Amino acid sequence: MDASLLAFDRHRSRLQAIAYRMLGSVAEAEEVVQDAWLRWYEAPRATLESTEAWLVTVTTRLAIDRLRLAKNEREEYFGLWLPEPTLSDEPTPEEATERADEVSIAFLALLERLTPDARAAFVLRELFDLGYDEVARCIGKTEAASRQLVSRAKTQLREAKQRQSVSPQVHRRLLDRFAEALSRGDTTALQALLAEDAELIGDGGGKVSSFGRPMIGAWRLVKLFIAAMRRAAGLQRLEPALVNGEWALLRIVGDCLHSVESIETDGQRVTRMLVQRNPDKLRRIASKLGLRTVDVTNAEAAPSGE
Repeated sequence: MDASLLAFDRHRSRLQAIAYRMLGSVAEAEEVVQDAWLRWYEAPRATLESTEAWLVTVTTRLAIDRLRLAKNEREEYFGLWLPEPTLSDEPTPEEATERADEVSIAFLALLERLTPDARAAFVLRELFDLGYDEVARCIGKTEAASRQLVSRAKTQLREAKQRQSVSPQVHRRLLDRFAEALSRGDTTALQALLAEDAELIGDGGGKVSSFGRPMIGAWRLVKLFIAAMRRAAGLQRLEPALVNGEWALLRIVGDCLHSVESIETDGQRVTRMLVQRNPDKLRRIASKLGLRTVDVTNAEAAPSGE
């Protein structure tokens, strides 16, 4: 294998991880890493002090540029935008909480509140433990400015953060109880498992039906879940899967993956559900599981509101 490719491949997984946390999209992260590879292949490397530092810097700056474009696109996105989910390997008990804090769908969605520079500084410092001097080099700012960006990002995320930290075991038990109640069509049990002001955020991407704004209220969500189950006419199954480091539900109808449903909980009840329905964002998971996604040519048009 070419020496330049070998050198790049040693750092590929780290670069992909940085780009995914920056962009919330596996496809866009892969494109950024591919662009970094092309620049690496063409770069004069004889005088480089650190291959890894060079690659992280290039990947970060490419991701910042891509995120600036993506933010403009997401402002015109049809409905609500959620990150692209990805299947996770089974973590060790020590890794479980740490990984969920870094890559959960809820956390990646929260990072959308940050500017591209602030997101890059926060990701590099807080998730990848780079020194402020390294962060400054990567984002092209002074060390003082980098510290300020990270500090402001932490404050902004802390003010916006609603989820409470619960153990993976508690999270999984609540998820299983929810799936069991829904499979039985038990509206009483479902309502008891949802906080009174529980919120559902769905991403249909304009490809399948979804809601243009969050749906709030336990009883409203129960009616929505039961209606969807009845439309599936006994073909629906809910399968737990590790998605972005947390247990989530895969809603499968026949041989078709309809959604990936992540939950947030206070340890007692579900406080928020993040439902990814966009077939484009489900395709990778579906392919890995030997499933298909919804045929958008036959799907209902996405409504602009409820």
